[in-house]
Amino acid sequence: MINEQIRDKEVRLIGTEGEQLGIMSAKDAMKLAKEAELDLVKIAPNAKPPVCKIIDYGKYRYELARKEKEAKKKQKTIDIKEVRLSPNIDTNDLNTKVNQARKFLAKGDKVKVTLRFRGRELAHVNQSKVILDDFAEQLADVASVDKPAKFEGRSMIMILTEKK
Repeated sequence: MINEQIRDKEVRLIGTEGEQLGIMSAKDAMKLAKEAELDLVKIAPNAKPPVCKIIDYGKYRYELARKEKEAKKKQKTIDIKEVRLSPNIDTNDLNTKVNQARKFLAKGDKVKVTLRFRGRELAHVNQSKVILDDFAEQLADVASVDKPAKFEGRSMIMILTEKK
């Protein structure tokens, strides 16, 4: 809230240089802000009494936007890449998928390994868990199992993350 939007009876006022000007009525605070040709901005609305500061509102918004942008630069987004397998996958195909997952993990992404069942393959779910265990074992040097193999619908899913 800025200037006339502040409807509180009393506010704690902070001056332009950050000095405490004490508790006063909102009208008096507005007069001081107008004399300094700046805006009265409510910076802590939940405090008792609310805290207002005399600052240039445009500059204040610019600083907030810049801090937000700087915070976004520092955070790292982690994507989840998916590798799909089938129960009757051959060893060479499995090795190709392992190498692909290794590349994803090297980039810092998580890998979701999905073993999809179609038709009669659903009758042999128990034997197929070995494929996911073998997949995790081949990547044991660079990855750890984040979520172990779990059967969901027509597929078995396991999530791997990069070892720290």
